Amino acid sequence: MARFLLVHGSCHGAWCWRDTLPALFALNHEAKAIDLPGHGADPMPIRKVTFDSYVDAIAAATVAETIVVGHAMSGFMISAAAEKAPQKIAHLIYIAAYTPQDGLSLDDVRGAAPTRKNTPAIQTSQDQLSVTLDPSDIEDFFYHDCPEGTLNYAGPRLCPEAIAPQHTPVSLSKAYSSMPKSYVVCKNDRAISPAYQALMAANFPKRNVHEIGTGHSPFFADPNGLASVLDQIAKDVA
Repeated sequence: MARFLLVHGSCHGAWCWRDTLPALFALNHEAKAIDLPGHGADPMPIRKVTFDSYVDAIAAATVAETIVVGHAMSGFMISAAAEKAPQKIAHLIYIAAYTPQDGLSLDDVRGAAPTRKNTPAIQTSQDQLSVTLDPSDIEDFFYHDCPEGTLNYAGPRLCPEAIAPQHTPVSLSKAYSSMPKSYVVCKNDRAISPAYQALMAANFPKRNVHEIGTGHSPFFADPNGLASVLDQIAKDVA
């Protein structure tokens, strides 16, 4: 049995792991998902959300020998949590996630992605503190291969994403570089290029790079398949 902590990406919440949690329980693992500050049921106002508040929430939810799983944006935050609480984290798993570079922000790494003809559109709030996903792009880029009804479930739960954490450079040291890591490339991702995912995972041991044949949201598109990949990673690192 392994212990997983599941961390959502931009604009999502713990709710996006709805189908993955029972799939992990069925494989006899312990797992929980958290809301980052300002997401889901967490009441923190956008103006108070910081990169450190995200990292602190992850570290606080982590107990000994936890495998911490980050999707998309939260690849940066789980990496920083490994700096903050390395004694509690056994392994980091990145699912279609941005991987950090010392001194760069999430926005820097996102901006380094190869230019694509079509990318998800975002809308900036009037106070310039947050962004939201363009409703017309949500299904095509994030849920195009998910079961019918996914957008009806996820759409009303999506929330604004604070801008400040995405512009905060991350500082990495030996604690992060020595932490065991795995990457799960989503082969049909329309939000983050699979080629860029593979590039971000290029420094990982080849045996630690896995693939799943879904778009950006495997937790909805194939929760059992995702749980199976996480299960295999846990077995490999046991």
